[in-house]
Amino acid sequence: MPVLGITGGIATGKTTFTRRLVKVLNGEVFDVDATARELLQNNEAVKAAVVAAFGKGVVDETGQISRPRLREIVFQDPAKRKALEAIIHPAVREEWKRKAGQLENSPTWFLVDHPLLYETGADQVLKQVVVVACSASTQRSRLLKERGLPPHVADGILSAQWPLGEKIKRADFLVWSDTPLAQLDVQATQLANLLMR
Repeated sequence: MPVLGITGGIATGKTTFTRRLVKVLNGEVFDVDATARELLQNNEAVKAAVVAAFGKGVVDETGQISRPRLREIVFQDPAKRKALEAIIHPAVREEWKRKAGQLENSPTWFLVDHPLLYETGADQVLKQVVVVACSASTQRSRLLKERGLPPHVADGILSAQWPLGEKIKRADFLVWSDTPLAQLDVQATQLANLLMR
């Protein structure tokens, strides 16, 4: 099972690129963000740990963890962000290992879409890493306009992540997403060709 890590920063186009790459590369995607959301919503142990760490105020009227409330808390306080990561990342890693185990003897590529790949040390496991990047102005604009985040929340998230320049230095492959979607398709095809050599 060949494995490829795909990272970048929030709103750099990483997930959009991953969807395009998986179409031209025989692969399965493990989406770390989606898995974290799923765990927050459906894993009772994770939910209980989050409520214990952050209080009942993070629970909405339906009994679910309110991601907007949780986001407001953790991106204003680095210690609280670390506390959340200590709950979520080990649980995500277990899901990742389980999925990788299912594909262990398969020729299928295992694409790990992981926004905090370097921050969590996952690059020690994922030997080939693609960084999807764009300009800082594009990244911030996408957070404000496409995701509708308040400026202080967007800035908190951006400052919590490693600078894109640092990730680019470590990357095996770089994809630039300040381009039309058709250019992302071209880059996906070029990368797939390189990987399959």
